[in-house]
Amino acid sequence: MNACTLRCVRVVEFGVLGAVAAWDETGEPMVLKGPRHRAVLARLLVARRRVVPVPRLVEDLWAGDPPADAVGTVRTFVAGLRRALEPERPRRTPSRLLVTEGPGYALRAEPAHVDAWRFEHTVAAAVDLPPARAVPRLTEALELWRGPAYADVAGEPWARAERSRLTGLRLTAVERRAEAQLALGAAAEAAADLDAHVAEHPWREDAWQLLALALYRCGRQADALSVLRRARQLLREHLGVEPGPRLNRVEQDILRHAEHLDPGPSDTAGQVWAEASAAYASMVPPRARTRLESTAVLMRELAVTGGGGLEAARRHRAAAVAAAEQLGDPELTARVIGVYDVPAVWTRCDDQVQADRLVGSAERTLRLLPPGGHEAARARLLATVAVESRGTLPDGRRALQAARQAVESARRLEDADLLVFALNGLFMQTFERTGLAARRDGIGAEITEVAARHGLFTYEVLGRLIRLQAHSATADFTAADRHAAAADALAARHELPLVAVFTTWYRALRTAATEPAHIGEAAYREAAKSLEGAGMPGLEHGLLPLALLCLRLHHGLPVTADPHTDWGPYEPWVRPLLLLAEGRAQDAVRLLADVPSPPGDLLCEALWCLLARAAIQVGDRALMRRARSALEPARGELAGAASGLLTAGPVADHLDALAAAFAVHAS
Repeated sequence: MNACTLRCVRVVEFGVLGAVAAWDETGEPMVLKGPRHRAVLARLLVARRRVVPVPRLVEDLWAGDPPADAVGTVRTFVAGLRRALEPERPRRTPSRLLVTEGPGYALRAEPAHVDAWRFEHTVAAAVDLPPARAVPRLTEALELWRGPAYADVAGEPWARAERSRLTGLRLTAVERRAEAQLALGAAAEAAADLDAHVAEHPWREDAWQLLALALYRCGRQADALSVLRRARQLLREHLGVEPGPRLNRVEQDILRHAEHLDPGPSDTAGQVWAEASAAYASMVPPRARTRLESTAVLMRELAVTGGGGLEAARRHRAAAVAAAEQLGDPELTARVIGVYDVPAVWTRCDDQVQADRLVGSAERTLRLLPPGGHEAARARLLATVAVESRGTLPDGRRALQAARQAVESARRLEDADLLVFALNGLFMQTFERTGLAARRDGIGAEITEVAARHGLFTYEVLGRLIRLQAHSATADFTAADRHAAAADALAARHELPLVAVFTTWYRALRTAATEPAHIGEAAYREAAKSLEGAGMPGLEHGLLPLALLCLRLHHGLPVTADPHTDWGPYEPWVRPLLLLAEGRAQDAVRLLADVPSPPGDLLCEALWCLLARAAIQVGDRALMRRARSALEPARGELAGAASGLLTAGPVADHLDALAAAFAVHAS
């Protein structure tokens, strides 16, 4: 893999919840030619990243009656798909998406880039959520459906089981959402959804029972009883079965007005919310600027709920900013952008494309604001540039300058809210070199102090987490424990579920740094469960395998990995070590010749240590010098522990290994 290949990798989204489709990173549909091309793509997606042997493809595509040149035709279809999916891939460069492996082909689509897989993940993540968080999560999942699953290969036997499974999961999701809506007091909304649901799927007894309950809670007792009679008739006439005990029980409960059918006191807040939001929607004009500002404020609150809330907040925030720009009012746009001052502790973007657009919007708005005044608005835009840039963009110096200007303005204005936001941006820009944990600790200390003094609890948590990271880097786990406990206490008091993701991973890191390897591995695997449904793909993607690899390096164990492991964004710096473990030294040498420097973020030291170890094995002195130069400022730190998530052991150990390798080569 060379640098050009890395730059030319495109984001491709795949859709099977409807007709089989693919879209590029801009959302534009990709041309997939004829039905056979779509069938090949569908068959590979059904396989879920596993290899489909060519003979199996032939059999499935032609239903046991293939033409004489079937194998060649399949290869032609695959070549056409590759051109469509990776049009910028240089000639003779292997595909990184539709790969040839062993006896066949595999589509290495990312789990987050296939609508069906994203749907399953979202529905599963909603199972244990409280109703207020489950409803938006399930709604988000159901909105992914454009029609019947795998619609254009519906008659194919190989698609039947997958279509049936996805359809069943969709029906269950509709009913789970209705249950959550009822728990929140949104009976009318649930009834409308369920009425259409039972009309299409009359054999779903749970759906009938939920519809009757929803109607009863809307004050429509007669309609509820009528629904139950209709359900009984349909079940008898079409399926030849009697209604189950739940349907019979709910009918009796409705007839006697059982107390448990009415929403209890815990639903009062949900009812108030439903009524207030309905009033807002009816009273505020749809195109009013007030709505855009209100949306931005609401998304700020939604983001800290975690899971679907965080993902939905990012999506709707971006839409609100785009809509504000279209109105041509830079002051409004500045308010819509700047109000979203959500604390950010992870230095890798969840969605780089969206982040780039937000930075672009903020920069344009800065240029368009009238001269004179608007200092606070300008400072918020500058802080947004710094936070969204995350220290990894080519114009990093601009982002650092923006952060410093924002901090200066906040101090001058004596605006505590603005200051902690600007300091968050400054934190994101403290990665121009390794070994800067102490500087970040100072920023975290100021954020903590200012936030605590002014009651800004979300930023007090941020300050604690930054300090936790900094003390982890220097192996001061006693201090890190204090900040983890303080963050957990704040999270419990203010209902901030995402905090537990970071404190859980921190405790796994501490275990991995102080206990035998097998105990550390168990701790990391347990911590990985906290990422499910957290709504932070930039954190989740590839983190567990990277943590386990770093653990093996720390303990001097051989590098091993499942060949199907998804390394996410860390693959360019991991792959050389994996190739060496497979005995493919020449391939590793070729990769290392063009490997880029790790990005400036919380895992920079760890990734440099991976490169250092690979360079030592192949005797790449130039790369060894680069690694030594990059790591020397962090000699006193634990590699990767600045993330508060994982470690590859003391940086000094890796520097010593480099020094020993230089000595061997010199002799």
